[in-house]
Amino acid sequence: MRVVIDADLCQGQGRCFSIAPDVFGFDELGNGVVLVTGELGEGELELKTPVSDFATDFDHTDPTWVADPYPIWEDLRQRCPVAHTERYGGAWFPATHAGVTQIAKDTENFTSRTVIMNDGRPDEMALPSPIGVAPPITSDPPFHQIARKLILPAFSPGAINPLEPQVRALCGTLLDRLAGRDVVEASWDYARLIPPSVIRQMLGFPEADTEVFIDIVHTVTESVDLPMDERIAAFEPIEEYFTRQIEDHQANPRDDLTTFLLNAEIDGQKLAVEHVFGTMILILVAGIDTTWSAIGSSLWHLAQNPSDLQRLVDEPDLMPVAIEEFLRFYAPVTMARLVKHDMEYLGVTMREYDWILLGFPAANRDPTAFADADRFIIDRAENRHVAFGLGIHRCAGSNLARLELRVALEEFIARYPRFSLADPDQVTWSQGQIRGPRRLPIRVG
Repeated sequence: MRVVIDADLCQGQGRCFSIAPDVFGFDELGNGVVLVTGELGEGELELKTPVSDFATDFDHTDPTWVADPYPIWEDLRQRCPVAHTERYGGAWFPATHAGVTQIAKDTENFTSRTVIMNDGRPDEMALPSPIGVAPPITSDPPFHQIARKLILPAFSPGAINPLEPQVRALCGTLLDRLAGRDVVEASWDYARLIPPSVIRQMLGFPEADTEVFIDIVHTVTESVDLPMDERIAAFEPIEEYFTRQIEDHQANPRDDLTTFLLNAEIDGQKLAVEHVFGTMILILVAGIDTTWSAIGSSLWHLAQNPSDLQRLVDEPDLMPVAIEEFLRFYAPVTMARLVKHDMEYLGVTMREYDWILLGFPAANRDPTAFADADRFIIDRAENRHVAFGLGIHRCAGSNLARLELRVALEEFIARYPRFSLADPDQVTWSQGQIRGPRRLPIRVG
């Protein structure tokens, strides 16, 4: 059959790219595109059924959710505090601050063994609970505390604050590359490139591998709609890459986080290679996509709100307060849990191994938790947002994320005190559990 599909329809549908790579692909900005009109056999191409009711059939990769999830979440808060879907093998989405908080802090009824919702479930051959596949974020008590304690020193203020000159110099270099343009690609050519450079140096990985990191992030966080066998296959080159890095560090130790993990011990025993591998994946993914998204979303906001931009130009000391409102209003990260056993919870019947999609961004827009929750207030005085999560799994890298976000915005504004969206219709957003602009053309000239 002859297939002609609009690129926007296919954007984010990982199965399109995997089944027909000659028809579908990515452009240089990471956007889904139709490359050619192709010939496909009957039944070879499957696009997901669009969602008709997010209360009973939600999908966080649906184009409507990807483009603008906030009206969906508000509707869910009004209609049903916990949405459900049979997609991904069964999943729930609490839309209220109270529901998200309760589940995030409940380690008796929910496991963090895997935190990216997809069509599969954790393989028993993988590191089991309480360790999980990417400790400590996938670890349950009591092991979680041990695994988290190992990495906390690397992300303490004392370890992170000295990185500011390096981050500031990096931002300056990236902005120099954009010089002379009337329109700059603020996401792909700026925000995207800041976190990988910092994380790469922390882990001690080759400078040339930045694009490898972006590919890894895409596979882990955005290709969740691939069939499970294809998703597993997509992880094979990732495993090979990290294996090479581990072997290189074992043969050539140096002063970096990878060598630290290889030398770390628990009860006198060095960490299993699987533990090191999983923690490296965590640091890479959690340290790149999240901050890239936060920087991009903040620039997207300022490009449309000149009064807020002017406040930051006139009052640079306001930036730390503004950062917290950017994080609340545009929180990028949604986490997943698995139900441990059949039970009644929050008024619904949950089954063992159902997914829970913990919408921290939705919780940050709940009017029962925040005054004027759907209004961005750049100098909001009281701001106990949950952008970095809640409970024992609150983000260990929050100090680094805040530093990168602050410096990235300060340097961009210093270089371009006036800017606006070049074309709002050209802005595209990532799909999956980490949300941020992937294409962001900004007019600076």
